[in-house]
Amino acid sequence: MGALLSFGQDPRWRRALVERVRAGPGDRVLDVATGTGLVARELVRSHGCSVVGLDQSEAMLAIARAKLPAAVELIRGEAERLPFAEAEFDALTFTYLLRYVDDPLLTLRELARVVRPGGTIAALEFGLPSWPWRAPWLLYTRLGLPAVGSVASADWYRVGRFLGPSISAFYKRHPLDESAALWQAAGIATVRVLRMSRGTAVVTWGTRTDDRS
Repeated sequence: MGALLSFGQDPRWRRALVERVRAGPGDRVLDVATGTGLVARELVRSHGCSVVGLDQSEAMLAIARAKLPAAVELIRGEAERLPFAEAEFDALTFTYLLRYVDDPLLTLRELARVVRPGGTIAALEFGLPSWPWRAPWLLYTRLGLPAVGSVASADWYRVGRFLGPSISAFYKRHPLDESAALWQAAGIATVRVLRMSRGTAVVTWGTRTDDRS
């Protein structure tokens, strides 16, 4: 569905995400909501770092295990309750996560907790395009995605129906122009936001501060 919603742009989005991460050989990066490991693989390829991929879906992790290099360790867990010590990682990434958590601020605080001060925290999320691009986006997400999904299975039809409205609902609750303040409240400084592909993708990144009180 990521590929369908992005018209094949999602590999470019992932590269943009990984380019914002400051990491190198010897560094340890946590990739939250790793899914099938696409971002984790790009982190290893681009930076030569070791990666821990975390996801709550064992089915996704099983797919990732079959194709990822030994530099990636995979763990089942939840973003809201990370099974790691404070400041254990040199950087952290997450992808398509915040729409699925009950409290984005508390989740961001938990993510920042496990990153050392000065480490990069970077995210990729679907975005809500500005007008006039929103009209065709709404048409595609409300009608096109469910139609494509129905060809595959009833489950993919339900996913197709869910995705577009969930993106709209998230930005109604948490407007994009307030995202930097949300990250800063979680203890992440120098927050920057990059909109890509007419606003259909958003890369956000910043630095874990020394003071998170």
